[in-house]
Amino acid sequence: MTWFILRAYSAGVETTFKSSIGKDISAYEVVAEILAFMTADPKRKYRITIGTDSELFSDKQADFVTAVVVHRVGNGGRYFWRRFTLGRFHTLRDRIIQEVVISLDMAKNLLLALKDITEGKGLDWEFEVHADIGEYGETKVMLQEVVGLIRAHNFEAKIKPLSYAASSVADRHTS
Repeated sequence: MTWFILRAYSAGVETTFKSSIGKDISAYEVVAEILAFMTADPKRKYRITIGTDSELFSDKQADFVTAVVVHRVGNGGRYFWRRFTLGRFHTLRDRIIQEVVISLDMAKNLLLALKDITEGKGLDWEFEVHADIGEYGETKVMLQEVVGLIRAHNFEAKIKPLSYAASSVADRHTS
């Protein structure tokens, strides 16, 4: 079986997540929780989304929060998140691209694990990567670049106001 994120994210970022109720869980447990949630009602459709948001500190260090959301379409959902601080970021563009790269790395590994463990279980699910950018505001000039980056990795891209994993869930947990 392919278990995503049991390896550390590049640059040695911690792989411990928090559940929506604040309980610390491992990456392995995130995958197990997603599977348990989906198999509890296997006739429903599911949407799994990944999104990252960040906040810049005065010393140009950035706090990144990545959210993994599993939505039982029409009937609630669950989410998991992790926080870490990375490097120095001098421009908004650099920080937004880093958010997307973090989400893509997580998405690639999570998708491998989910395909592996859901095979033959008859579950109906789709996968999206959410970016914290939109058609209005400072990030509008990056729209094509960011959406193109996500699509180049064969993921469905969502932007504001549809990018709830990044712009609502992850944003809730930035400092």
